[in-house]
Amino acid sequence: MHRLRSIIYFVVGAMMAQMALGLLSSCESDKPPIAPAILMRDSIPVMTSYGVSKLISDSGLIRYKIIAEEWKVYDMTQPPRQTFEKGLLLEKFNQHFHIQMYITADTAFWYNQNLWELRGRVCVWNEEGTVFRSDLLYWNMDLHEFYSNRYSYLVTPDREVKGYSFHSNEQMTKYEVNITQAVFPLPEQQQNPTEEADTAQTTLANTKQDPPRGHFK
Repeated sequence: MHRLRSIIYFVVGAMMAQMALGLLSSCESDKPPIAPAILMRDSIPVMTSYGVSKLISDSGLIRYKIIAEEWKVYDMTQPPRQTFEKGLLLEKFNQHFHIQMYITADTAFWYNQNLWELRGRVCVWNEEGTVFRSDLLYWNMDLHEFYSNRYSYLVTPDREVKGYSFHSNEQMTKYEVNITQAVFPLPEQQQNPTEEADTAQTTLANTKQDPPRGHFK
């Protein structure tokens, strides 16, 4: 009788041990897969957003609105940057929340929340009726300046300017363009009736170098 009881205890113990092993193995298989550690954090965005419409304040006032299909934030790069690789629409407001300026670009990079690098079909429009177009434009928000070393086309209410090495203030009322071609409309009282057009085209060769940043205020 004692021997039979020992055999029963042994069988029950073996069954319980087998059940415990089965439970342990099932728990291990239910664990989520663990990826290897990321060593190069500067190559991975800390945030990726899609279908973005964001308002940005400055000194407690809403001053900018960003609309983008994709927005990535890199916090470990030097300097930190935010990228808009699928296009950007940026609007700037005055204190009455009226649009002062808007910018569109195929691709944009925002470094340290200060310097914008706009690439592709860049277009800038402001409330004075000025329109700027190029395939590369930099915007320094601290210095309130635009500049580009690519071919640029600027249209103001009273003239058209084309050229390279563009540099202007944020309102695009003071600017310098090297190797320019400009069109200035003539006043009606000074026109000659025999002229074929009401504009005069002047080609200018400007050899001055770009002024230092902070020159335009």
